[in-house]
Amino acid sequence: MRHFLLKSEPEVFSWAMQQRAGVEPWTGVRNAQAAAVLRAMAVGDRAFFYHSNTGREVVGIVEVVRAAYPDPTAEDGRWACVDVRALEALPRPVTLAAIKAEPRLAGIPLLRQSRLSCMALSPEHWEVICAMGGLAA
Repeated sequence: MRHFLLKSEPEVFSWAMQQRAGVEPWTGVRNAQAAAVLRAMAVGDRAFFYHSNTGREVVGIVEVVRAAYPDPTAEDGRWACVDVRALEALPRPVTLAAIKAEPRLAGIPLLRQSRLSCMALSPEHWEVICAMGGLAA
C-alpha cells in the first residue's frame, strides 16, 4: 500500500461531502504531474484528504477503491481520475502551519510543490502526519 495526499477546496468539495458521498470519483485534475500521480494509484492505497485554500489542513483519510480511468469531466479524454471512499476523520486536523513547523516533514511535496493537487508521500511522512493527527499509522 502506498500513501498520497489529495487536495480539495472545501467550498467545492469538502471532507463532509466526501463522508456523505461514500465512494466518489476524484475528478477535475488538470495538471500533468498531478494526473500522473492519480494514474500511479492502486486499489487499497490511502490518501490524506487536505482542505486547501480555506482551512489548509489534513482532515481525513480516504482509500482508493477504483484505479485510474478516464476522467468523465474531461472532454478530451487525456485526464484521469480514481474513485475514493472516506475511511476516517483525523481526531485532530493537521494544519499547514503544523506541517511546516515539523522538521521531519521538511521534504514533503506539500511544502516543495504547494500548487500540486495530488502527491505521493513517503511512509515516514505518512506516519508523522498520522501521529500529529492523533492516529496510529
